Amino acid sequence: MAKLTFTDLYGVSFSGLSDAVSDWNSVVTKLGELADEARTGMAAKAEKADWKGENATVTKPFVRKTAKEFDDAEAQARSIRNILRDAHTDLKSVQADLIKEVEGGREQGIRLRDNGDGTVGVSLDRRPDNSAPSEEQRRAGRDLADRIDRLIARAEEIDDLAARALKRVHGDDPYNFGHVQYSSLDEVEAERAVKLAKLGPDMSDAQYREFNGLVGANAEDPEFSTAFYKGLGGPEEALRFYARMSIDGTLGDGEENEGRPALSRDLQRNMGIALATATDPDNKTHLPASWGEEFRRLGTRQIDLEPGPFGPQPYGYQVLGGIMRYGNYDADFLTPIAEHITQLHHDEPTRFTSNRPAGMGDADLGYNPSGRGGAGYDPLTSVLEALGHSPEAAERFFTGDPTVYREDGTVDENGKLGYQYFDEFLKEDFEWPPDSLAKPGAPGSEEVLEHGPNALGHALEAAATGRAYDSQSTEPIKHTSERAEFTERLVAHFGEHPELIRHNENLKDEKLEDLKSGPLHVLRDSLGNITAEYIGDFQRSMYGDSPASDSFPINGVPAVFENTSHVVSFLGEVGQDPDAYAAITSAQQSYTTLMVDRVFDGVFSGEDKSMVSLEQKVSSAVAPGAVMAGIMSDARADAVHDYNTAAAKDFNEAAGDKGKWATRTVELGTSLIPERVPVVGEVINWLAEDITESVVKSAEKDVVDIKENGRRDYVLAREAVAESAKEAVLRASVGHSNLNNETIEGIQNAAAIQVGNSHIEGVGMRSSGDAL
Repeated sequence: MAKLTFTDLYGVSFSGLSDAVSDWNSVVTKLGELADEARTGMAAKAEKADWKGENATVTKPFVRKTAKEFDDAEAQARSIRNILRDAHTDLKSVQADLIKEVEGGREQGIRLRDNGDGTVGVSLDRRPDNSAPSEEQRRAGRDLADRIDRLIARAEEIDDLAARALKRVHGDDPYNFGHVQYSSLDEVEAERAVKLAKLGPDMSDAQYREFNGLVGANAEDPEFSTAFYKGLGGPEEALRFYARMSIDGTLGDGEENEGRPALSRDLQRNMGIALATATDPDNKTHLPASWGEEFRRLGTRQIDLEPGPFGPQPYGYQVLGGIMRYGNYDADFLTPIAEHITQLHHDEPTRFTSNRPAGMGDADLGYNPSGRGGAGYDPLTSVLEALGHSPEAAERFFTGDPTVYREDGTVDENGKLGYQYFDEFLKEDFEWPPDSLAKPGAPGSEEVLEHGPNALGHALEAAATGRAYDSQSTEPIKHTSERAEFTERLVAHFGEHPELIRHNENLKDEKLEDLKSGPLHVLRDSLGNITAEYIGDFQRSMYGDSPASDSFPINGVPAVFENTSHVVSFLGEVGQDPDAYAAITSAQQSYTTLMVDRVFDGVFSGEDKSMVSLEQKVSSAVAPGAVMAGIMSDARADAVHDYNTAAAKDFNEAAGDKGKWATRTVELGTSLIPERVPVVGEVINWLAEDITESVVKSAEKDVVDIKENGRRDYVLAREAVAESAKEAVLRASVGHSNLNNETIEGIQNAAAIQVGNSHIEGVGMRSSGDAL
């Protein structure tokens, strides 16, 4: 059969398929009427008749069979209609995605050509200055071609599955109706995925790719995901299948196993997302709650993966943890599992790590083929990663009332926990499991104990922000009272105990040798993201404004930081991490820009009735952000000059990667943008890009000069903050024709003077806690 090509998919009209669906709808209706007549007519009369002799043994059964054939004919027609209907819907969707990708590529100067074999090639337009395409554009071209190839493969897969299903429905029987029945194409795809799964590690690479294509394309479809997991046989069978495939992808070297690791990584992601979908009770079709109960029961039991006494016997939670690293899970499913695993670790920290294999497999991979954040032999890290992708479950885990579980996963209604998960994980002597097969002293072994704290950071971030830690979404999320109070608690805890997140690589300096790194210093990037999410609350705390004031607009319930010294201590430690510094700086500059714009809008719309001058109002708007900028400057200097944990280029590069925080803050503040500016995506993107560029420039200038006497000189850093304030004023003044250049310049100068003073203030607040 000829391969489906790019041209086929891009240009085909599906009107004929749509007409076929309509025709089969009519057939189903008519056959339904005939079937009803057969049941209520000849079949009913035959049952009531008093048959004698051969009529009773031959004619009556014949009438019954004939009547049933009408029911079977209706069922067969309905299956055909269902398959054609869903194939039409899915193919139209794939074609729409293809067209969108083509148009997006054209805007980037990327042209596609049909290779005629189900793949595409690309050609790149020269840049406006007639120079050759950049490496970034070449990479974008390759990525686009890969996405197009996957869409073509998906369309061919839909076509092939529909053809197979129609053949099974027909049954190659010209004399009888009533063979296999399908309610949807999802059912067909799940059936095929389960059939491939039954092959286990014996799947060829081509079959493996087909399996991943099916599950990956439908992982967020409740009907498919539920049917797929049920088709595997149950919780234990699902775990056994995943475990065998996971190990299959991590064993062996050389060409014979070259592609398996990548395939197992795709399987891990696809099965995780599918399990999250299938266990969500909000979906119309979902697995019963008993699956969660059974997973907890299996969590502490060893599962035989192969026949015989010498095969791997992982605990259920080791395997389930690998699956759950992907997907946004419902709190009713995930939180009990997270609680159970945490309680098991509290009682016996080495329960799962003692089950690691010795002398086999890849040291970095086990039941976590992704290779990120541990090998997957200890489920504690895995379940924290799951919480990091599941905000609702994370919030309930850290802020809700705990439930005590027995070893077998059943609820102990009379049990008392005796500790809170927040306090348990954040204590200095918490025993983090070394989730790796790497031997002590081997390359990378020093990072083994960071996997757990890093995953904890992801879970804390999800609980505080209401979004998955790695979400790229810029849509604002309302802060609930639980999230706000949780953030308050985090800031107070680390503000009071900054040593927990201290990072020091300069132990040779006698002045710093006693300041060892804290066990949780890898949390700082997540804490930086939390700070960026609550940037309005942090700015309000700089000068102690009341939460009841509307001077610092926020999205939802305010987080109230009662101890300013804790806030400064918290920011000073967190800001030493380049990613945290970049997130906070990006959000701070974005928020300050919107605050200045809000001042102009209030004054010139007449809503602001205050007699305070415009210059003073602008100065007040930029001051809190400048204090935070001063704290960030000093924190950055600590990292570069004292603790040797990062270089200036690390901070500069991170600043360019945190544009999402500018967009998030701008989208949050769209209600603050004056009505003269149409608040649409184009404007938001333009403003966010403009602010991001300003953040990068500020980061590059945020350099501290160390004098001969060791004193730090922050002149360049202050100049960068002043320039940012001037740009904010200039943006806000656009469209106000009643402001002449001299007035605008005067406001800019007033703002620059204020931020310079506030920056010094921030540096001073932070410097009191410096190591040197």
